[in-house]
Amino acid sequence: MRKLLLLVPISLLLLGLPLPGKGKKPSIAKRNASGILIPKTFNGRSISTNSNELDLTSLLPEPKEITDHVAEYFHGVLSTRIIPAAYILAMIIGIPANAFILGTFAAKTKTFSTAILYCSLAVSDLLFLVTLAFKVHYHLAGNDWVFGEAACRVVTACFYGNAYCSIHTLACIAVKRYVAIVHPYTYKSLPKHQCTVCTSLAVWAVFAVAMVPELLIRQTYRIPQVNVTTCHDVLPLEDPSLSFLLYYKLALTFLGFVPAFLVTLFTYGSILRQLGKSDSDWASYMKASTLVFVIFAVCFAPSSVIHFAHYVNLYTSSQDRFYAYYNAAVCLCGLHSCLDPFLFCLMSKATRSKRTFMTYRGKNISLST
Repeated sequence: MRKLLLLVPISLLLLGLPLPGKGKKPSIAKRNASGILIPKTFNGRSISTNSNELDLTSLLPEPKEITDHVAEYFHGVLSTRIIPAAYILAMIIGIPANAFILGTFAAKTKTFSTAILYCSLAVSDLLFLVTLAFKVHYHLAGNDWVFGEAACRVVTACFYGNAYCSIHTLACIAVKRYVAIVHPYTYKSLPKHQCTVCTSLAVWAVFAVAMVPELLIRQTYRIPQVNVTTCHDVLPLEDPSLSFLLYYKLALTFLGFVPAFLVTLFTYGSILRQLGKSDSDWASYMKASTLVFVIFAVCFAPSSVIHFAHYVNLYTSSQDRFYAYYNAAVCLCGLHSCLDPFLFCLMSKATRSKRTFMTYRGKNISLST
């Protein structure tokens, strides 16, 4: 009889079933080991605690252990000096420049349809720069977030949402210019104000919805190992309820950049070819087109590619080392808010230049784009 009683707990251990009074910890470990995709920025592991001390009001475990390279990042020169310095530079140049552009073009939205897209882009850039102010404080404080959970969720959603809004608004401007130059008769017949208003609202609506997951999940965690409270930088490793975030981030990073980049590349390539057939002086327009490509290639491409590679790396090997490189590349992304006002000036100069050129039918057409 005693041998039979001893066989029962041994059998339970071999089968991986939880023993009475031990909770469901073994089943969680089994699920993680079976290949469930765990989303995270940097990895965070929970320290085992007595079940009587668990806070039942907390929906997610506290990630209390991080690897050495993560700890080095939190207290290193890159995250505490270089990144905030780049953000401060972007704010010093970008905020007054975009505020000036917004004030200049806001009065022209009724007569100049492209001004609607310019104003939308300026608002997006200003909101992006405002979020950088919170990030500057966060990084200068040693990556210690002091503004609370709600503020972290809003700042994270605004940061990503407005970056992608800027990318797609630039793509919309490119499409509008493409139709005006390559298909001038179609452009003349379009209700341009209605199209630009609907396009701007659609871009904002799409990315407002896309940012909902960032507003719903917990973003701040206390890390006693480095004595900081992180915002978005560390998410719990072993929580399977967040596994959808990995797929969400992969889709958001890919769809937020690649389609807009390909559309912009095609449209401005077609525009430059079409303008090359004209006898008019389109030098300003060509400079503006080149600047747009530079913004995509220098500001958006590095951060988007590294961010996507980071989540692919998580998908394949659960490694998080690319995340530090992504945060460094975001410094380049912030520069787009400084370059956009110069783009507005070049576009306005191109618009004021001679707009009459020879079409493929051998007829002259005058455009106001």
